[in-house]
Amino acid sequence: MRVLGLDPGLSLTGYGCVAADPTSPAGGRLVEAGVLRLPSRRPLAERLQALETDLAQVLDDLAPAVVAVESVFHHGRNPRTAIMMAHARGVLLLGAARRGLEVVELPPATVKRAATGSGRADKAQVQAAVAARLGLDGPPEPPDVADAIAIAFAAAARVLAPIPEPTVRDRSARTRG
Repeated sequence: MRVLGLDPGLSLTGYGCVAADPTSPAGGRLVEAGVLRLPSRRPLAERLQALETDLAQVLDDLAPAVVAVESVFHHGRNPRTAIMMAHARGVLLLGAARRGLEVVELPPATVKRAATGSGRADKAQVQAAVAARLGLDGPPEPPDVADAIAIAFAAAARVLAPIPEPTVRDRSARTRG
């Protein structure tokens, strides 16, 4: 099963596609990774349209079964960044949904924890962890690519070994005997 991880952005959107394999020590193999470069000096609507077009081509070429997208996180000092990223996320989510693909949304801390063991890892640590996992000579560049690969591997692990939903019971009638 192929899982496409996407790290949304309006200048660069990283993507990483992995073929999930629970028997592999790495959890799968990297199929392809890269960035979608958007025209940064163009109006927002044109950048979103370019993102949609580029995503469609990636989906056609890689044919993933699952698309994983990093969820929006709060930028305390710059809320505008979160709002702008949300625009890109919307395009990515819509593109996957239009094709009927399963979509997994993962918080950044979950991805970092899956990649490095720490939910507070920085970009360099994620890059190093991805490089080590894949046996690369150096970290994937730019960091958006490493983030997207980490998102794909985290989603693949979740899809292959889903966490069971907790059971909620009301046992009060039994204890009142």
